[in-house]
Amino acid sequence: MRGVPEILAPAGNLEKLKVAVLYGADAVYLGGQKFSLRSAADNFTENELREGVQFAHANGALVYVVLNAFFHDKDFLELPRFIELLDELRVDAVIVSDLGVIEMVKKYRIDKSSIDIHLSTQTSCLNVESAKLWKRQGVTRIVLGREVSIEEAKKIKHQAEIEVEMFIHGSMCMSYSGNCVISNYTQGRDSNRGGCAHSCRFEYEMNFSNFNNIKNRKNFFMSSKDLNGIRLMKQFIENGINSIKVEGRMKSHHYAGTVTKVYKDALDYYKKNGDFLSEDLKRWDLELQKVSHREYSEANLVEVAGSETIYNERENEITDYVVAGVVVEVVPDKFLLIEVKSHFSPGEVLELVPFDEETQSIECYWVKTFDNILIEKTNPGTLVKIPYNPFAKELNLIRRKLNQ
Repeated sequence: MRGVPEILAPAGNLEKLKVAVLYGADAVYLGGQKFSLRSAADNFTENELREGVQFAHANGALVYVVLNAFFHDKDFLELPRFIELLDELRVDAVIVSDLGVIEMVKKYRIDKSSIDIHLSTQTSCLNVESAKLWKRQGVTRIVLGREVSIEEAKKIKHQAEIEVEMFIHGSMCMSYSGNCVISNYTQGRDSNRGGCAHSCRFEYEMNFSNFNNIKNRKNFFMSSKDLNGIRLMKQFIENGINSIKVEGRMKSHHYAGTVTKVYKDALDYYKKNGDFLSEDLKRWDLELQKVSHREYSEANLVEVAGSETIYNERENEITDYVVAGVVVEVVPDKFLLIEVKSHFSPGEVLELVPFDEETQSIECYWVKTFDNILIEKTNPGTLVKIPYNPFAKELNLIRRKLNQ
């Protein structure tokens, strides 16, 4: 049987890293306080980075650190020390978009192979010759531009003889893999240095005042639907894609855990059965509908994305579920102690999302404080006790359906 791709999940902070790893990620990608394209994410301090790498490695997962901002000379003053820190922590790879950064990584890592260099999708590598060039520069994996199809990715992998990584799920960009300056002009925030304001998601008015009989029109014509490749998993495997990447370092614990678990379940099913012809596909689809998202599409994975992939609605992501809490402690046959993430009340039916088993219902017929006082409504940031469930483990997500 063919090998299956690595599942690469986003880790916007230390807790999300732990959630993604425990829900089945083979690798996680994250950013430090500087040098990445998601400055609005929580990102990792030096101490959090140490703990995160240790946790991931202890649970069999790899860690990739993003250094994919567009660099100016002043940025290189602090970069050598950061590279040396990553080398000390035995980070598995850095994700880079700048030739100067590649040269500095090669200069400051301990030996030639101590940290792999992955080419960021920001570089928009879309063809064999480009991949060959980057390989000669020391790159070991290409994170292909999102404009590439699975079939094209196969050609690049085999002819350039290099690992390839593709996005399989998450938000899409209307520009070539993020090479965009709209938010620079609309809000003074540089999207290529970590400050993207998502200006493409705004409503714009098209002015036809110079034309007769044409009314002005408001539209979201630059906003893209989200990517969902669950039904193309077999193509990813058969075409030898090395890593399937989930977008979303700024998204929630619920998103990181649920999406990772779905793709992990799907790959485990394939390893056992050699196909995806299963009623489970409906369950995976349903689970992916439960996380916050825009309408889904398959973008460029099979055919070139057209007008049908435009998300022509106001920025209001679809979501029916939110995380009610995260399990802090399991006391067998008595209760679950959870950290509340969003309020809920006794009488609601919650859903436990185990690491391996299917989703379990919890009839929350009572809620108590840590001191065993019954309460009528929870507050985010507090610790509460709810009824025990035998499938629960520490750091499991517990979610609630909205509008119960």
